[in-house]
Amino acid sequence: MTSRPQMTTSVKKCKVLLVDDHPIVRQGLALLIDREADLSVCGEAEGAHTAFHAIETLKPDIVVLDISLSGPDGLDVLKEIRTKTAALPVLILSMHDESIYAERAMRAGANGYIMKQEATEKVLVAIRRILQGDVYLSDRLTNTMLQQFVRGAAPSKSSPLVNLTDRELEVFRLIGEGHGTRRIADELHLSVKTIESYQAHIKEKLALRNARELVQHAIEWTVNVNGGYTSSS
Repeated sequence: MTSRPQMTTSVKKCKVLLVDDHPIVRQGLALLIDREADLSVCGEAEGAHTAFHAIETLKPDIVVLDISLSGPDGLDVLKEIRTKTAALPVLILSMHDESIYAERAMRAGANGYIMKQEATEKVLVAIRRILQGDVYLSDRLTNTMLQQFVRGAAPSKSSPLVNLTDRELEVFRLIGEGHGTRRIADELHLSVKTIESYQAHIKEKLALRNARELVQHAIEWTVNVNGGYTSSS
């Protein structure tokens, strides 16, 4: 965890905690936020343990949280935050397709979801809107959800990945990042047998025939620029 000295000014700045396992991303966000008159980065964390410690000691006004963390992912961190500090605003910042992750994040208690591909100004808009007590979603996702509400339709399942549970999706992501079964078990603090069970469920839900196809599809999804899932079958 990295804390930052707070400057004394006539304007009270809202404290932002950055949780991302990429130092370059954290540095870029910090430079963006710290130049604002009403916002200041109070600290940075690269994973779950340091994030919880930072929340407890730094008392941020909002957390900007990446989903793809090493070890427990951002959804796990978010769920734990909600059990400890239910009112703490959390903005999810992710490289992954919002059609797959945004609804999961909101169900887990996020106050907003924004993709890293968005313009940097949108991050500031999202932070301020959440600090005002609102929810932030992209215009595209908001429009999609409104159309579903008006039509009374069920959420679209354009990607097979929406059928995976949060834990299954986390395992699928880690497979795509090149982690073997033992390493995934260690990172998630689960048994190898449990991870193998998740892998079996993933193969069944995605209609994959064997472990080779599972690894292939997971890697294809991971390296896709937009985080989208494309079946090769």
